[in-house]
Amino acid sequence: MSPRWEPNPDIRRGRSVVHTLHAHLVFTPKYRRGPFTDEILRRCEEVMRDVCTDFGAELREFNGEPDHVHLLVHYPPKVAISRLVGSLKGVSARRLRQEFPGHIRTYLWGEHFWSPSYFAASCGGAPLAVIKEYIENQKHPG
Repeated sequence: MSPRWEPNPDIRRGRSVVHTLHAHLVFTPKYRRGPFTDEILRRCEEVMRDVCTDFGAELREFNGEPDHVHLLVHYPPKVAISRLVGSLKGVSARRLRQEFPGHIRTYLWGEHFWSPSYFAASCGGAPLAVIKEYIENQKHPG
């Protein structure tokens, strides 16, 4: 079989779509306080993996520092990033507050865990300049 037809694990297939969508997400806790320990980061990753699975997405990478977390998510086109982010932040905040109440309370007060804002960037695939050149070089009919 031709090498171009070898299966690629990054390319996913749906009923009427072939896609490879990745997003780099960064979340910070409220007030940019540093509530994360190694144990809390591990639990946060587990919770976020479960949420991604519920959405049909895959959490490819997760890491963080005391005051923020980074995620690399491979998601299907039917998923709105804003809805995925809302669930990731909502479920993780609820679970982390339930499981580490004393520690979290010393860093964050009130009902909020995450800052309301987040960073999202599409990533993967060819650079924009390559795609632009490819589209410009398409042959017009006639």
